[in-house]
Amino acid sequence: MSPSAASTPRTLRESVQGLRPYLDGVLWRWVCGLLAALLSGLAALAIPQVIQVLVNNVFSADGSGGRSSVVWAGVVLLVLGLAEALFVWLRRVFILPPASDVENRARIGLYRRLQRLPVAFHDAWPSGQLLSRAQADLGLVRRWIAFGSVMFVVDSLVIVVGVALLFTLSWQLALLYLVAAVPIIIRSFSFRNDFRTVSRLSQDQAGDLATTVEESVHGIRILKAFGRGTTALEGFRTQASTLQDTEVRKAGLLASFVAMVVALPEVVLGVGLAWGVYLVATGQMMVGALAAFFATTAVLARPVESVGQLLGMTLSAKTAIDRHLDVISVRPAITSPAGTDPEEAASLGATRLDGDADEMAPPSGALPVLPPSAGGLAFRDVEFRYPDAAEGTAPLLRGVDLELIPGETMALVGTTGSGKSTLLQLVPRLYEATSGRVEVDGADVRDFPLEELRRRVAVAFEEPTLFSDTVRNNVLLGAPADVLADEEKAQQLLDMALDTAQAGFARALPDGLDTEIGEEGLSLSGGQRQRLALARAIAAQPKVLVLDDPLSALDVRTEEAVTQRLREVLADTTTLVVAHRPSTVALADRVAVMADGRIVDVGTHLELLARSAAYRDIISNAEAEEARA
Repeated sequence: MSPSAASTPRTLRESVQGLRPYLDGVLWRWVCGLLAALLSGLAALAIPQVIQVLVNNVFSADGSGGRSSVVWAGVVLLVLGLAEALFVWLRRVFILPPASDVENRARIGLYRRLQRLPVAFHDAWPSGQLLSRAQADLGLVRRWIAFGSVMFVVDSLVIVVGVALLFTLSWQLALLYLVAAVPIIIRSFSFRNDFRTVSRLSQDQAGDLATTVEESVHGIRILKAFGRGTTALEGFRTQASTLQDTEVRKAGLLASFVAMVVALPEVVLGVGLAWGVYLVATGQMMVGALAAFFATTAVLARPVESVGQLLGMTLSAKTAIDRHLDVISVRPAITSPAGTDPEEAASLGATRLDGDADEMAPPSGALPVLPPSAGGLAFRDVEFRYPDAAEGTAPLLRGVDLELIPGETMALVGTTGSGKSTLLQLVPRLYEATSGRVEVDGADVRDFPLEELRRRVAVAFEEPTLFSDTVRNNVLLGAPADVLADEEKAQQLLDMALDTAQAGFARALPDGLDTEIGEEGLSLSGGQRQRLALARAIAAQPKVLVLDDPLSALDVRTEEAVTQRLREVLADTTTLVVAHRPSTVALADRVAVMADGRIVDVGTHLELLARSAAYRDIISNAEAEEARA
């Protein structure tokens, strides 16, 4: 599912309910914070009532009790002021820590779900969109939980209580004050829809902009090499300007609504002041009541002004929650058999939505008994088409039958686009076969818990990905846990993997094997990155090794040394390698020829040279290309 097709219409209540997995232990503290904020607002509303009593006593006919009234009023106002400050402090104490907990849990839940989602999902979703959902959106949700949600409820209640107090002071002036609410209520309905639409557009555009920045940083060498920095800048400027226009439009909608919310009551109060003076002059209202009325409206000014901004914040937070749920509600298409993977069950349970119940259901029958790890690999009538392929599109792979015996090294050759790399990715279930079976040790890969399958199978790609970490941690990323627990064994495994992959250069780096190699290892050459990625696959000690042309950046001599060493160290490991160089093909036990998504021939290098015209053509083209290089 792509981002453009991901949004599901939800009410605010449905969106908030989607946060339930992260709200354990938070609700009671949120309620306590709400009560503290409400008491703070009520303490502020009590101050005008004290002023009413004070003014009436001071301006009473006999003037009795004026001095004592001022003293007592001062004491009461001091107490109310201190109480208001205390309740504001308590609101923050109750809500801020759990709001941060919700943000942290949601961010971890999102990352956990991203780890479980298949490669096809990540192919469809721009990384910047996912980054903005993990950072900016969840930060907005935290601020809304800690402040916006509480103050929106509290300010609304304070306005209701304050209006009720206004009616006790003067029903005529209170009705006049309410006149301003009618157009505000009418405008709020259209504002809600308009602002929600623009808010979603703004956050999506921010995600697209983050994607552009990330791609430009990762591709900075290409932009510089082709002199396209100016063109990239113009494209970025266009995107940034579009986002700016959307943000200005968003701010304009909020500003116009807030202006109405602030201006109309102020205009009405100007009229009300003249009317109030008339009521006092005619004896229909006490001076203290008039003072209390306008003091109450002054207290109400802040919540009345804030309610529009809080409504905008609420709608923006709803959009952020929806964007989070768009990802978290995607059900992983590739999972372990039910009940076989506790980590996966925990992952799905931690972020469970209503549609996830069947994913955590106990298995309906007996779990398959997994065979011992021997290294067998087979493809049985395998067919594959990409999940987002148009209906009616021919499968990329069809009727693939291939079997490797344990310990065998098989080269997979074919023309560009024949499906070699895709076939390899079906083994560790990075993609799922549309039909047919992929077998490891005689069992369907779908019967394995993913963790167990990927412990038996290791992969090295042509385009290696290294992480911003040390050489040591990159190479030992997939090493067995029992080996990592023993420092001496881990070092021996590390040395063996580096030597096998001809990656001894790593020891000469500034900090040796503890050198931070930088983001994606771009500080290293292509050949160095490939050799470290191959060392990582070797260190995993798999029974099945799948290599997608991982030595393409190496010279022929280094490649031959690596290949010979692999055969010695991994003599018991079954290896399926996509190969383009004749030297690599010749070292394989057998060769499989692939064309148009099918295996068309299998044999030794010499057998295929003798009987297969397609194979001879592939080899001759490879030799000619190697000679030109």
